[in-house]
Amino acid sequence: MSLSITLIIIIITCLVSIPAFRDQQLKEKLLFWPYRIHHQKEYHRFLTGGAVHADGMHLIFNMVSFYSFGLSLERFHYPSLFGSNSTWLYIFLYLGGLVLSVIPDFLKYKDVYGYRALGASGAVSAVIFSAIAIEPTTSIYLFLLPIPIPGWLFGILFLIMSAYLAKRSADNIGHNAHFWGSVFGLIFTLVSGWTIAHVDLISRFIAQVF
Repeated sequence: MSLSITLIIIIITCLVSIPAFRDQQLKEKLLFWPYRIHHQKEYHRFLTGGAVHADGMHLIFNMVSFYSFGLSLERFHYPSLFGSNSTWLYIFLYLGGLVLSVIPDFLKYKDVYGYRALGASGAVSAVIFSAIAIEPTTSIYLFLLPIPIPGWLFGILFLIMSAYLAKRSADNIGHNAHFWGSVFGLIFTLVSGWTIAHVDLISRFIAQVF
């Protein structure tokens, strides 16, 4: 049995991230750096920024979250909904979330030399919200809180918290990537469902939630 796309992405991300923990030069070459993208035309950083992480906990959190939602999305939800189009749509979901989630920060910080960010949070958020769009009542458990939260409620809380943290953050964590990745994943799935699968996911969402 061949490796899933989800596992391939996780393996590649780990193979890049782990050496970069100790190799600062490698990390500097790959992380998302709007100033160098704009002034040095280093466009690869839109993608490679998602392959490096701050530390082991950052990497584990992103990859566990990605695996938890991505594998079921790749192997069940997308094939059931999109058929033969599921593979390329899933790949575009991840890569699109990776790139489009940092566009707002690129536009905001392209002339600010000191701003840099890293991590696959935008892509992971896109995957999570794609899953929520398809199965909004899926139960989600938060750390230290053994109470199941419906996916749709988790999504609302996640967006509110990400927007709040983005406004007050001065740590370059990239909360905006969480927010815009979530928005992209939601819109991409709803539009793809309507145009490709001819399924009204909004009506299905409302029926399942209410």
